[in-house]
Amino acid sequence: MYTPKPGAAPLPRMIAAQAALETKMLLRNGEQLLLTVVIPTLLLALFSSVDIVDTGAGEAVDFLTPGILALAVMSTAFTGQAIATGFERRYGVLKRLASSPLPRWGMMTAKTLSVLVTEVLQIVLLTVIAFSLGWSPHGNPFAVLLLLILGTAAFSGLGLLMAGTLKAEATLAAANLVFLLLLVGGGVIVPLDKFPAAAQDVLGLLPISALSDGLRDVLQHGAGMPWGDLGILAVWAVVGLAAAGKFFRWE
Repeated sequence: MYTPKPGAAPLPRMIAAQAALETKMLLRNGEQLLLTVVIPTLLLALFSSVDIVDTGAGEAVDFLTPGILALAVMSTAFTGQAIATGFERRYGVLKRLASSPLPRWGMMTAKTLSVLVTEVLQIVLLTVIAFSLGWSPHGNPFAVLLLLILGTAAFSGLGLLMAGTLKAEATLAAANLVFLLLLVGGGVIVPLDKFPAAAQDVLGLLPISALSDGLRDVLQHGAGMPWGDLGILAVWAVVGLAAAGKFFRWE
């Protein structure tokens, strides 16, 4: 005879189910797809094909691809996550989920897994497009993976901090503004050496600059482990995640 056994599902299953839901919601959102897929793809194809920006010696696609990969990470882990989480908080979704059997850290883990799945899809797509444009990558794949992981952690912490402290409308405006500013001044398309020397020192400390420059050193120049850029990303990751954990408001 069947005997009901009410209770919560195992924690890994709950996290996996929430991560799958988060990923589906993200991929169905037109604005998020614009940020995560369309804009990076168009920028890569346009600036690799048309001589608009002086990217230095060598093929433009070799300079641009690492920066566009960094932009893809930022668009998903920071901009997209900040906006989505901010509106979930405004509409009371986070408050309701916080009262479910899934613990709060489990929900944040699910969001992180969703970000990682989306980034994998982005990177595969951009890599295929870059190869079709004549990209010739070099360097250590492990260094690339480490840069992407630390970059994701850094941008996720900053995105959650913004979403958990600002109103949803303010998060929407601020996240998009930061995206545009870092696109222009973060070494994604325009090399940092095109800026004044004083500005270069400041811009080089930004997480997008560290990620794009680190990826470029490895993939374009075949460098080893870019410890300086990894260190900058690690500091941003620790500070951002710690601040998000302390100041994030669920209501």
